[in-house]
Amino acid sequence: MTIKDLKHPGLFAAGVLFGTAGIKALSSKDAKKLYTNCTAAVLRAKKVVLDTVTTIQENAEDIYADAKQINEEREAAEEAVEDVAEETAEEAVEAEAEDTVEA
Repeated sequence: MTIKDLKHPGLFAAGVLFGTAGIKALSSKDAKKLYTNCTAAVLRAKKVVLDTVTTIQENAEDIYADAKQINEEREAAEEAVEDVAEETAEEAVEAEAEDTVEA
């Protein structure tokens, strides 16, 4: 029997021992208290993140509504300028036509 043959069962036994000790440590009252506190911290962080997301969404909706209003006002102003320009052009054409007829 060589040392290599004894190494594998020894590693297996150490793994079993470490696993058993690990399970006992993880299921202790102190570990459960730690898990509970960590979970509570995660839930608090989740609430903060969700509140922040809600605030950002509300602000984005307000910004979008304001931007739409600005664009509607600009379109109305541009249409008014175009209407005035068309009327001025029509009056100029009519005045030129009257000048041509009179001459």
